[in-house]
Amino acid sequence: MILATLCYVQKDSRTLMLHRVKRPNDIHQGKWNGLGGKMMPGETPEECVIREVREESGLEIRAPKLCGILTFPNFDGRHDWYGFVYTTSDFEGELMSDPPEGDLAWIEDSRLLELPMWEGDRIFIGWIREGRFFSAKFCYENGIFKGHEVAFHDTPRVWK
Repeated sequence: MILATLCYVQKDSRTLMLHRVKRPNDIHQGKWNGLGGKMMPGETPEECVIREVREESGLEIRAPKLCGILTFPNFDGRHDWYGFVYTTSDFEGELMSDPPEGDLAWIEDSRLLELPMWEGDRIFIGWIREGRFFSAKFCYENGIFKGHEVAFHDTPRVWK
């Protein structure tokens, strides 16, 4: 099992996206993603997402907001992946000039879904835009989207 984070950094109706074009044998090769990566031992999801955004972009984010939890069974053909999805518009710093994993770009929110990305990302980005908190499973087989299941957790619950 691999634990990971994903963050959509937002500013002025634009979202910072990473075009994965630099690492050989990258499962995400050629696709656009939010920023994020694998959790290190002992890290909380919040610590991970802050570190990963810094390492991939040079930006220092604050107060990332948890939007949902993703499950990708056997995503890479070997492991189940579990991802914590965040957004933030609270950050400082300048984008690094030569990011290690690909090219960074601020994409107009109205054009975001036009980018080449995983099919499942198009679905849960819609939920993020709607303000829905979700737990979802996205199934892929050899990189081909097969379907998804979702539970929404928008309604506050009171313990009795």
